[in-house]
Amino acid sequence: MGSREHWVSVADRLLDAVVPYATPGFAQYRLPGRASASGPDSDGLEGFARTFLLAAFRAAGDPGAAPGGLLERYAEGLAHGTDPGHEHAWQPIADGHQTIVEAASIALALHETRELLFDRLDPAVRERVVAWLGGIVGKRAWPCNWVLFKVIVEQFLANVGGPHDPAEIERHLADVEGWYVGDGWYTDGAGQNYDYYCGWAMHLYTLWWTRMSGADPGVYRERLRAFLESYRHLFAPDGAPMHQGRSLTYRMAAVAPLWLGAIFDATPLSPGATRLLAGRTLTHFERHGVPDADGLLSLGWHRPFLPVTQAYSGPASPYWAGKGFIGLLLGPDHPVWTEPADSADDSGDREDLTVAMPAPGWLLHRSGGVVRLLNHGSDGNDRDSSGDDPHYVKLAYSTHTAPETGPEGRAAGLDNSLTVIRPDGSTTRRRRIDRLVVVDRLAASRYFDGEVVVETASVVDGPWEVRVHRVAAPEGSHVRDGGHALAGDEPCATRLDGLESRVSSGALVSSITGLHGWYGARVEARTGENAFGEHSATPYLVGEHPGGRALFASAVLLGWVEPATPPPAVEPVGDGFTWKDADGGRIEVRLGRTPGYVREHPSGERVTWTG
Repeated sequence: MGSREHWVSVADRLLDAVVPYATPGFAQYRLPGRASASGPDSDGLEGFARTFLLAAFRAAGDPGAAPGGLLERYAEGLAHGTDPGHEHAWQPIADGHQTIVEAASIALALHETRELLFDRLDPAVRERVVAWLGGIVGKRAWPCNWVLFKVIVEQFLANVGGPHDPAEIERHLADVEGWYVGDGWYTDGAGQNYDYYCGWAMHLYTLWWTRMSGADPGVYRERLRAFLESYRHLFAPDGAPMHQGRSLTYRMAAVAPLWLGAIFDATPLSPGATRLLAGRTLTHFERHGVPDADGLLSLGWHRPFLPVTQAYSGPASPYWAGKGFIGLLLGPDHPVWTEPADSADDSGDREDLTVAMPAPGWLLHRSGGVVRLLNHGSDGNDRDSSGDDPHYVKLAYSTHTAPETGPEGRAAGLDNSLTVIRPDGSTTRRRRIDRLVVVDRLAASRYFDGEVVVETASVVDGPWEVRVHRVAAPEGSHVRDGGHALAGDEPCATRLDGLESRVSSGALVSSITGLHGWYGARVEARTGENAFGEHSATPYLVGEHPGGRALFASAVLLGWVEPATPPPAVEPVGDGFTWKDADGGRIEVRLGRTPGYVREHPSGERVTWTG
């Protein structure tokens, strides 16, 4: 699985499929689909730049085997795109404009194919390319991963004798330093923005800058190695990547950091394990119809689905998936392609696992063939916003489910949310996450919405996620706790049994069971609201709040196999609960003014935390 020939075959299919959508002269690729907020000219440039990046990886790693005419098409596109008199000339680079993003892909592709393409261009064309890219100097980039686009472009310009500002490069690299939070993790700008951009942008461009500049990659290499220690576990045994964060339509780009580790000798993975993990993800998407029957990448996930996108997403945006093919830069004889994967590589990721990730505020839980991300740290907000993005603010995400992101599901906010319905009917939202702790098998946080305060602790117990909630709310309020929304091509099967709500789609099961404080179990079914399928359903619990402060507890399950143990029976103790866990030991969780956590294993192992 995931041989180099396989990756080459998919890359060639993607590159061949876009050719009919090229404008005369190949300066733009105007693919079918909804236009972005930047308009069709910008979208056409995006089509050129992002497929050029894929073409560069394809050609540079094994030049003798590159398809005939591949780089020639992009050479022609460079000539016409930078010619102001051409019908499809590129827009000049402007402050905060999408041209800054696409210029970085062009510069990176030109760097990797310099001897094959750039150095062979007509001198006048080279001058125009340098002049167009040089328009980036002094332009304002958004204070996030965008600053690295300027770093890449200006470093390329420095290498070819073009206009650049060393002070800008230094300043923007310093910006990135300010966003480093430890354990290999960066936030994408100010705030708690943790998602795939950490890997396919922050790590990729900082390390690529060292590749282009000759700078010592030491610190960036160490950070990537630390990042991959936990990041490698965000993929399910069948290759499904975690469905969390923005720009998910880039799909296979999720594996870019895996290849990056091999390229820069900055990975805890063996060459065979790198190939295996990345190949599983490529195969996962192929099994779900990606690319589509015409060889194209749509705006969506497994299927076309616009709610998984953002306003900046245009028809060619998904082709940043080309970053997932960065491994092709490693030639056919590289160990990542030739060394076999050992038995540990092939089976180790199928065992149950819990990984505490304090930097992004996550607790990772692999069980039942599914990986779940318990989110107590990433809300997608910077200092100046208070959004409510379902791709960031949910209590949990997984490799096999997506939040309800259609208009009705997004408004309702049922799945993986603890919501208070006030007496006037208004509902609370988890907009900003106030972290408490991530340690051992525990992650906890709180959120405020007016007079309502919700504290939640998530504890991994065998196959279960046990949620403990301490809720301050007005008398007469009601409380709701949702599990994972399942989705598929057919309506989900549902079952209500006392305080258990259970939903299944094929062999995948999602359930939530009331342990304390609830009076009923419910299911909400919808259509057209979920990236994983037309029909979706969410299991949830409802309870009445007495006013003041009250405790609630629930057990959440998601997996392909039935759990070997039932949900625990919890006993209230102060501002929390204690229970016998799946190992036969004891767990105690407290919230409030004196939060604490105790896990006692029958072997005598004891883990404690006090806030």
